[in-house]
Amino acid sequence: MATLVVCSGGLDSVTLAHRVAEAGDLAGLVTFDYGQRHRKELEFAAAAGHRLGVPCERVDLAGLGPHLTGSALTDDVAVPEGHYSAESMAITVVPNRNPILLTTAFAIAASRGWTRVAAAVHAGDHAVYPDCRPEFIEAFAAMERRALEGLGEIALDAPFVTWTKAQIAAEAGRLGVPVAQTWSCYRGEDRHCGRCGTCVERREALHCAGVTDPTPYADPDYWRQATERAREAP
Repeated sequence: MATLVVCSGGLDSVTLAHRVAEAGDLAGLVTFDYGQRHRKELEFAAAAGHRLGVPCERVDLAGLGPHLTGSALTDDVAVPEGHYSAESMAITVVPNRNPILLTTAFAIAASRGWTRVAAAVHAGDHAVYPDCRPEFIEAFAAMERRALEGLGEIALDAPFVTWTKAQIAAEAGRLGVPVAQTWSCYRGEDRHCGRCGTCVERREALHCAGVTDPTPYADPDYWRQATERAREAP
């Protein structure tokens, strides 16, 4: 199936792109500038497309950013530090982000005659992001069947929706994904900060999966204490 992968440039979506390419189904990648603080990730999505020999289309939705207030990713709000399970991570929610991005991806796939859109939502996101849960994936797929009725049949593939981050990290290791050429940090600075929720989650997952992580971090060891605190929390 000719598949368009929604690729942020992070570990999950780049791993998904490699997985789809391994199956011989990768038609292209699409990445989105929605005014996010860490738009540096877009460079890593483009690099993944180049590495895999497919186009990576960048969709400019930056004008949305100023309207999506209240999120640490699109507003002047501090990015929280600590484990992803902490309640403070709710400030990183961008309302309706996945519906917006997926609707655009489906429109692109329909216009190209491609038959599948793939997204890398996973179980670790369920607690924080409602548009990463299985119920959303099922409802969105049903909506698109109605939206494109008579225009094309496009499947929504979310193979990681019940996977842990560690399982995705293990898949990255199996596929030989160049981990250091993916971007996770929400701060979008010169190096991964090592302290925000996504950095902690990334470090923990790669460690649990036994996958070497050559990524340079400003604070490479903070994830250990953040993870320990999360385990001790009631």
